[in-house]
Amino acid sequence: PAPFPILTDTETVTFALLGSDTRGGRSFRTDTIVIAALRPKSGQVTLISIPRDLWVYVPSYGMQRVNTAYEFGDINHYPGGGPASLKDTLLYNLGIRIDHLAMVDFDGFRQIVDTLGGVDVPVACAYTDWHLIDPSYDPYNENNWSLYTVGPGVVHMDGDLSLWYARSRKKSSDFDRGRRSQEVLRAIYSRALQAGVITKIPQLYNDLNYAVTTDLGLPDLLQLAPLALHLTNADIRSYYIGKSLVTGWMTPGGASVLLPNGPAIQAMLQEALSPSRRTPEMDSILIEVRNGTYNSGWDTLAAQRLNYAGYEARAAPADRPDYAGSLLYDLTAAQDPNRAASLLAVLGLPPSALVSTPMQSDLSYVLILGADYQ
Repeated sequence: PAPFPILTDTETVTFALLGSDTRGGRSFRTDTIVIAALRPKSGQVTLISIPRDLWVYVPSYGMQRVNTAYEFGDINHYPGGGPASLKDTLLYNLGIRIDHLAMVDFDGFRQIVDTLGGVDVPVACAYTDWHLIDPSYDPYNENNWSLYTVGPGVVHMDGDLSLWYARSRKKSSDFDRGRRSQEVLRAIYSRALQAGVITKIPQLYNDLNYAVTTDLGLPDLLQLAPLALHLTNADIRSYYIGKSLVTGWMTPGGASVLLPNGPAIQAMLQEALSPSRRTPEMDSILIEVRNGTYNSGWDTLAAQRLNYAGYEARAAPADRPDYAGSLLYDLTAAQDPNRAASLLAVLGLPPSALVSTPMQSDLSYVLILGADYQ
């Protein structure tokens, strides 16, 4: 295939965040690939999940799954090794220049999350999949697995559970795994902020170096730290190479892979890598989400949904837990019907849920969740 046009500009700093399936000396593949594109001037970050089975051209090796590019570069002595092979593969097939890589294996991931004291992950829908009964058990023995369910709600996860939630796909798909891995990444970032980890980078750098393989040095991290301290969930956008952007295909060798739809992927990436359409008006909007149900964590889930759409939102308790229907109170003086309609669409609520009550308040909207909230 012809190379993709280059989509990254000089103002964007890009990172390939990799999860490897290293186990006991075996060769490994990049089990998870998330590209993080940082725009320092605007303080915006875009996360783009790449499915592991995407069928791409790997320079010097031909058509392969994207998750083999790093491995092939390492074992075949590609100039620059695995990191250069993966960077060149992503540039050729997606037009994304990669400036830095960071890779963590299973044990390193568990240790990072456990060092943080676990993470709180908003699980929008109940998720069930096969879970290794104990991390020390042989994963190749099917008797060592059992079905496990989490959510819905905010679930506190240790290193092992968060790793399972981020990467399992036996009863779902690689596309859904991309969504879940980004949720866990966001949770790790939020917990790192809460724990003051970012302000302790010099002290923690050597301790975390054992868990993460990266070309980022301490000076690089110190340069990024001030920006990281001021990022909120509303500054982070999530994109995925999803089912609508690929076509399933069986290779002559019998492997199930995903053929990329080039024009559709290019359109998605151009949007993802462009400056956010978040307006100054959106920056001035504050939405308080109150949980008027008996369902623990629903306020956090709804606030996260608003964050993903670029709005600042905070969770709070309601005056009572037995609201049947959800209500969106518009407290603004402007009473902008288009903005209210956009919020209702993000939340999946009908127009009848809107209540106009202009008043003086530091809040722009108050959302009360009822039992009907999905």
